[in-house]
Amino acid sequence: EPEPAASETTEPEPDPEPEPEPEPAASETTEPEPEPRPAPRPSPAMIPRRPATAPSVPALAPPSADALAFGRVDDEGTVYVRTADGERAVGSYPGAGADEALAYFARKYDEIIGQVTLFEQRLTVADVPVSEVDSTLAKLRTATTDPDVVGDLEALAARVAALTPVAAARKAEADAARNRARDEARARRTALVEEAEQIAATDVEKVQWRAAGQRMKDIFEQWRTDQKADVRLDRKSQDELWKRFTHARTAFDRKRRQHFAALDETQGEAKGVKEKLVAEAEALQSSTDWAPTATAFKRLMDRWRDAGRAGRKDDDALWARFKAAQDAFFTARHAESAEQDKEFSANLEVKLALIAEAEALLPVTDLAAAKEGLRGIQDRYEAAGKVPRADVERVERRMRAVEQAVREAEDARWVKRNPEGEARARSAVEQLEATIADLTARRDKARAAGDARREAEAEAGIAARQEWLEQARGALRDFAG
Repeated sequence: EPEPAASETTEPEPDPEPEPEPEPAASETTEPEPEPRPAPRPSPAMIPRRPATAPSVPALAPPSADALAFGRVDDEGTVYVRTADGERAVGSYPGAGADEALAYFARKYDEIIGQVTLFEQRLTVADVPVSEVDSTLAKLRTATTDPDVVGDLEALAARVAALTPVAAARKAEADAARNRARDEARARRTALVEEAEQIAATDVEKVQWRAAGQRMKDIFEQWRTDQKADVRLDRKSQDELWKRFTHARTAFDRKRRQHFAALDETQGEAKGVKEKLVAEAEALQSSTDWAPTATAFKRLMDRWRDAGRAGRKDDDALWARFKAAQDAFFTARHAESAEQDKEFSANLEVKLALIAEAEALLPVTDLAAAKEGLRGIQDRYEAAGKVPRADVERVERRMRAVEQAVREAEDARWVKRNPEGEARARSAVEQLEATIADLTARRDKARAAGDARREAEAEAGIAARQEWLEQARGALRDFAG
């Protein structure tokens, strides 16, 4: 359909290559109405951008009856629109009938109504970019300011005016949502930065480098993912957080390089020490001087632990050599011990019989006989020879128990016959008896004088010393027995 011309005249602007215009029909019943020339599409500035999910605008033809009611066409073909201030000419449609000319300008009104309706719907159900709200509303105001259309212009202006508070609320809501999303994004970025700073500040001795390095990579990837999101931080926050994050990553990388450089140096030193220990172990592996060599291997093992760790590959290879030398020596020693154990089994039987004979001396009733018998058993026990290594501690423990029992019996007899001890025991008995007699006299005197306090003190002293006297008399009886 043709548009009204943008010039000051009311005639439509001709196309670059106009088609022949059909003459107006004399009657709608006898000949068809002439088809109007195609007109340019409405200017993009007047059509708000719609999202993929926005409702579609209804078809513009036929024009609404309500719009037609606000227009008329005079005899010269000029179309007028009725407003509150009176009629106003909006244009003409040369070569068309009155009805067609009126319908053309009514459709233009319906087109603007469609744009308003679309914007109303988008403000309520669609995610309209805030940047487009003001521009679209301004375009609608321009389009509804003295438009060359036929329709209820007052109602149209009222609908556009009613969009202002709705658009403002929508902008405020969008601004609030954007601020919330920005705050959430800032909080997420801040949490990432703080975690990176915590990792970077961890004591070098406590850092799990593999896990910490992987976590720093994950934090960086998360940072990049958030940076690509629709939510953008303000420049100040973005720069400040990125500066902190970069500083944390740099500090962590520096500490890691220094740590592994020092570790390489330390591992190199440990490797040199362990190579010497391996050489010493391999020199000892064929020794048959069993006891001293076993001690030497124990000392080598202590030095190995103190040497620290070389690199994993070097450490594993050196340990394999060290252990092979150690195993070679102890395997040979165990084989030798197994052969000796076969020879020592008969000695074990002899010693077990001697131990049983010694244990029969207990408990000691005749000390002299027990000592004499034990001396003979001990001589035969030593002459019996070695026993298998696994049985040494068991047989020695049983023999020592018999020897300890005989010694204790001898010590007890000496204590009983000790003149000095008997004299000390007798003196203690005599002193306690004298003290008790003195306290008894004090008690009787206090009782006669009616002094209850002194009487009680004397009674307490007598009771305590009576217990000590019984103990001293028991010790004296032991000497007498």
